Amino acid sequence: MKHALSDSDVRGQFAGHETFPLRLLWLKKAYDAVRQGAPSGTFQEQSAIARFGVGRNMAVSMRYWGLATAFLEEEERIIRPTKLGDAILADDGFDPYLERPATVWLAHWSVASNPEWTTTAYFAFNVLSAIEFDTGNLIDELLTLVKARGWRATANTLKRDVEVFLRSYVRRGGVAGDDAAEPLLAELGLIREARVGGWHEFVRGPKPTLPDGIFAYALAHFWEARGGSTAITVEQVCYAPGSPGRVFKLDEDSVITRLMGIDEVTGGAWRWTDTAGLRQVQRIDDVEPMNLIARAYGYMSYERIAA
Repeated sequence: MKHALSDSDVRGQFAGHETFPLRLLWLKKAYDAVRQGAPSGTFQEQSAIARFGVGRNMAVSMRYWGLATAFLEEEERIIRPTKLGDAILADDGFDPYLERPATVWLAHWSVASNPEWTTTAYFAFNVLSAIEFDTGNLIDELLTLVKARGWRATANTLKRDVEVFLRSYVRRGGVAGDDAAEPLLAELGLIREARVGGWHEFVRGPKPTLPDGIFAYALAHFWEARGGSTAITVEQVCYAPGSPGRVFKLDEDSVITRLMGIDEVTGGAWRWTDTAGLRQVQRIDDVEPMNLIARAYGYMSYERIAA
């Protein structure tokens, strides 16, 4: 199946994180610094050290992750919160201090479903076909992609990016010090060390901490990216690059279970059908994606925040 990295308009991004994985408190700190809109240099100025309580490189990394998770956006050198960022991270938002698994799943969805900021994560979750993968082979495959597309990235740059990707998602125990602070995305348990020699594996399964509202929000974005047709099949939702099944590493039975309940999550706007062996979801009416997120946090409507 065609993936986003084959689009001629997409350019690979393998740097910007300053070799730091996303930390728990960074998104709220970054949001508060730009909630009224702020120059992009806010994270690079000398005052950033005092403002954020971290070193300059970490402050730059905070900016990167704020943009990569789609909680922040930048236009004409001004950084401001997105609608998603306001809904989640405002002081009266759904989860300003990232205490809910739903928020971590949202961050992961943005990181792994779109190659604009985090190409390695997109490639790993959506292009790799095997459950297990070797670090060296992943770097080689990315280097082949870079050369084929004519992008500018050295083997060392790719190696560092893959290291950050793995540190972002893999839980590591028994290490002391600030560098051992558990990265936010590792909470999801999506990747684990498989065996010695740099092997890792994706953890597929039902993902009980993933709210149905976040699954439906991801499906809405995936569906729209595929042209917003009137129906989408189980196979597309499970296996297509950029799909909820691939990005969340859900097994087929888990995807089907969630799709069978999609009527309730969307208030009847989407309907599960299984006719003559064709299992799919039909679009009956439009859905406001932000309302799907609201339901993941126990609210019926995004208007709770927007009002």
